[in-house]
Amino acid sequence: MSTKGNVSGDEGVVYKKSTNIYFVRPASTPDRLIPCSLPGRLRKDRVYPAAAPSSLRRRSRQVKELDHGDPLAVGDAVRYVEAGSGSGVIVEILPRRSHLSRRTAVPNPGAHAFDQVIAANVDQIIPVFAAAGPSPHWNMLDRYLASAESAHLPAVICITKLDLARGVDPQPGREIEAAAAEYRQIGYPVRLVSVVTGEGLEALRAVLRGHISVFTGKSGVGKTSLLNALQPRLGLRVHEVNPKTGKGRHTTTSSELFHLDGGGAVLDTPGMREVGLWDTEVDDLATLFREMRPWVGKCRFGLDCGHDEEPGCAVRQAVMRGQISPRRYQSFLRMRDDWRRP
Repeated sequence: MSTKGNVSGDEGVVYKKSTNIYFVRPASTPDRLIPCSLPGRLRKDRVYPAAAPSSLRRRSRQVKELDHGDPLAVGDAVRYVEAGSGSGVIVEILPRRSHLSRRTAVPNPGAHAFDQVIAANVDQIIPVFAAAGPSPHWNMLDRYLASAESAHLPAVICITKLDLARGVDPQPGREIEAAAAEYRQIGYPVRLVSVVTGEGLEALRAVLRGHISVFTGKSGVGKTSLLNALQPRLGLRVHEVNPKTGKGRHTTTSSELFHLDGGGAVLDTPGMREVGLWDTEVDDLATLFREMRPWVGKCRFGLDCGHDEEPGCAVRQAVMRGQISPRRYQSFLRMRDDWRRP
């Protein structure tokens, strides 16, 4: 993505944003944050590709559908000019090398979903899930991982609150370790962490070092507590899980990028209860499950197979042979059915 023509101005990165204000950290003076506005011209000129060049399928989309989204995400590189009184104006949006987006929920039957960019120019995705308080929902983790695969970004799974799980079960490990082993077998690194005991923090720091990472996960899973443990001077607010509903309370209300002393940076995002893929056709969904890829296209009906009840489905046969987890397979079917709903 880029505006037209050659535009002068200093370069910087959007580190935080609020309504119509973007806080830009200059490349030349990284100890400053300059609140910048975005002219309406850039909002109107903005055109996102419907899919990355490496995506399996490319789709065109009407411009009016793009107008719903914010043209800038935290992590975007921009050019800006200072306008006095410590503020600035963004004059150019520079091309992205990567981005993570999701399909927004449809508020009513007559509305259309649109592309919401969660983070720009990140190196890896860290789905954060709690071992307890709230209990982990592995199907939701599968959706985050599918989003990472769709964005062609590596993912490292982080399971927090290990101390809470051990307080409930003298040997927990059973569900958590089994789940971790399942994901590791697929090829995803897993880090088990407790900010209370400090277990796993150094291993997580090593994963984050030298990279721009984005934390994703539902409210209450411990993303903010984790950031405070990784970078103690941040002093970010932490809310407990609601004891009546068991659901997390929103602590992070907007995305923000934080530098880590050991190197690297973390983009913290508000808790998301829903994750919907955007640049993916339903027929390509199986390719976002790593363990299913070797079997896609080998079914009796080739790429037209829905991997459900069709005879001669290579994916289903791999499930029967134990080469694909039955739980992950059911997670795929649920995701496919949700994607097909209008």
